[in-house]
Amino acid sequence: MTEHFHGVIRTVLVRVYGTVQGVGYRAACVRHAQSLDVTGWVRNRMDGSVEALVQGAPHAVGEMCDWMAEGMPAALVDSMDEEELLPPFARFDVFRQIADA
Repeated sequence: MTEHFHGVIRTVLVRVYGTVQGVGYRAACVRHAQSLDVTGWVRNRMDGSVEALVQGAPHAVGEMCDWMAEGMPAALVDSMDEEELLPPFARFDVFRQIADA
């Protein structure tokens, strides 16, 4: 997250179900998150879903969640769960792909 951002931080844990593994979904998430200046992480889950923690300005987090629900062209998103995380929570500096869970 850029150092000049000092506004309200929103943090959401997202779980995306469908055909979202093996299609470049995580890499696309990283690129899109960086374009929106949100931070956090994304990873594959053993059940075939993708999980992400998205953090940043409320409007940017909302845009990221909307994008994740629509998916990228190669992904077929069946459903998505969002869980708002309340402070205190860790702050992230970048959005990156982490090890699978």
